[in-house]
Amino acid sequence: MSALTLQKIRFRSGTWEGRIENAPTSGARPQIIVRYLDRKVTGVTLKEAEAPGCWALTIPVPIEAVSEGVQSFVIIDADANVKLGDFTLIAGEPLADDLRAEVELLRAELDMLKRAFRRHCLETT
Repeated sequence: MSALTLQKIRFRSGTWEGRIENAPTSGARPQIIVRYLDRKVTGVTLKEAEAPGCWALTIPVPIEAVSEGVQSFVIIDADANVKLGDFTLIAGEPLADDLRAEVELLRAELDMLKRAFRRHCLETT
């Protein structure tokens, strides 16, 4: 179990940013590994923040991860060998079709509930 916690700050311009908290204040840098497709992501930076026990984490998204489908990244505390968090990129035409189908299904179910509710109201008055 890791004492470290991970807070997302933002994802912008191909870079995911977060903050590692609860690190020992002895100045020892936490060992953070980021994996994509079970490979280490290169270019990950960890800088000591102003608050004690906090570190700024920056993860550049590899260009090969910008593609259709679902791409997942896992952030790991290497010292404790524990997952601290993750983030996911979702893109492409197949996704748009899936989302449209899901929204259409939700609309159909909502219409069905509205009709049943109206029928119930008419029957009980």
